[in-house]
Order: sequence, then C-alpha cells, then structure tokens
Amino acid sequence: MAKSQTFGKRENEKKKQAKRFEKQKRREERQAGGSSSLDDMIAYVDENGNITDTPPQLRPKVEIQLEDIVIATPKKEDIAAEPLKGRVEYFNTEKGYGFIKDLASTEKYFFHISSAPEGIGEGRIVLFELMRGTRGMNAVKIAFAQ
Repeated sequence: MAKSQTFGKRENEKKKQAKRFEKQKRREERQAGGSSSLDDMIAYVDENGNITDTPPQLRPKVEIQLEDIVIATPKKEDIAAEPLKGRVEYFNTEKGYGFIKDLASTEKYFFHISSAPEGIGEGRIVLFELMRGTRGMNAVKIAFAQ
C-alpha cells in the first residue's frame, strides 16, 4: 500500500526539495568562484597602526638614543630633606608616643619615643624630618630647636 499524501506532507516535501536545490546552487557557485588563497586572507598593520592588505616595505629601523626620550615624571633625586620646625602638641610618657604640629602648616605628625630626644614634653619647639610610615607620615630624627 502506498503512503497517503496529505497537503501538509506535500508542502514539507516541497520545502525540503527547495532547500536542497538552494544548497546545491550555493555549492556550485562556491566551486566556480575558486577558493581564496592564504595571501588574500592575510592583513598587515602599518607603522601608524592602520590595517592594510599590502605588506609593509622593509626599512632600516631608526635608532633612538635613550637621552632623547623625554619622560613626563622626572627621576626622583636624593634631595637632602630640610628639617621642619614644629611644636609638640601631645605626648604620652606611659605609652611612648606623641604628636608634633608643624609650625608652617596645620599638619600633625606622629612620633615614637625611640626617635625623640630625652626630656621631650608638650609645648617644646623641635626640629624633625618626615618619613612615610604604615599609617601616614611620621616624625623622625627629632631634635630640640635652638
């Protein structure tokens, strides 16, 4: 017995046949056009960063002296730090720390008893240098002002 052909089955068969035909047509066009070679697929980047299809011309490299390069941030030079002048605002002898207020600004700097001279107390005028600590700037090399 033959399969019964309904309208839906006939339509699906027509769609499948049309799809096969389109696929066959595309395959023939691809074979007739020829394959693209590797040279057609390669792209080059010129000295300005633009993408081109022509290979760059080989030129000798321009030698640049290191001295000719200008850097926006100059190298840090070892500058002798001038001692700052300040007043001891707070000092706790039991815990061994205190704060010095800079006379030139309103900044307060932490100091430890190990970097302070003996006899230091609140209200004394001192000379000190700054050093970066874990929690900010610390006063070190503390000496009494004359």
